[in-house]
Amino acid sequence: MDKTGKIKLTFLGTGTSIGVPVIACNCPVCKSPDARDKRFRTSAMVNIDNQNIVIDCGPDFRFQMLKQQVEDIDAVIFTHEHRDHIAGLDDVRAFNYILNKNIPIYGTQNVMEAIKTEFPYIFTETRFFGAPQVTIHEIENVKFKIGETDILPITVMHNKLPVFGYRFRDLTYITDASFIPEEEKHKIFGSKVLVLNALRNSKHISHFSLAEALLLIEELRPERAYLTHISHFLGLHEEVEKKLPDHVRLAHDNLIIEV
Repeated sequence: MDKTGKIKLTFLGTGTSIGVPVIACNCPVCKSPDARDKRFRTSAMVNIDNQNIVIDCGPDFRFQMLKQQVEDIDAVIFTHEHRDHIAGLDDVRAFNYILNKNIPIYGTQNVMEAIKTEFPYIFTETRFFGAPQVTIHEIENVKFKIGETDILPITVMHNKLPVFGYRFRDLTYITDASFIPEEEKHKIFGSKVLVLNALRNSKHISHFSLAEALLLIEELRPERAYLTHISHFLGLHEEVEKKLPDHVRLAHDNLIIEV
């Protein structure tokens, strides 16, 4: 794929931190037979410039890779350090073994410190046999490259925690946000496709509600928008979709879009 080629985004997971269905819950969403109501923890894979770049690898990472029959990844970039976004890092070992290469990982200093705390055996001076092999790249709120691909971080707020969204040319991906500073919104304008979190219908301290997400989409004016990081409180996929504007869709696990 050349620099003018299409970007393919695969939604590996579109659920909240406990996924959908929720353990022990008997609500209509958790008992729904609709496959679109089954949501792994939020993650995505961007295929761009002949590279597979994974955004976040939470506790469902292994299942997500198997489901999509992914045979190679070129990097993992992290939005933030919460466990539902980093807990699957150990499973990059399979790529180490089969492809005989380290996996580059990208994130802020806070993310890397959390990963070192969560997975201390990866970083021992004498390598622990069988530990994942990763190459750390600490990033800040400035454009960076993976291979030939320019990636622009966008700082959003997850209550009081700074979180990175990412822009890949005409695609912007944002999860776990409750507020976006004005100066960061300017990085999003002009995106053809915007992926944005919408946790539930009622207000939440650290995530956009559906109404808040729709207002922000109206302000940012992408050609298309997809909602992710969805909880069972939002409602049944089929019913919620009927209420959305034509250019806004609910994302669901295994949905693939092109930009």
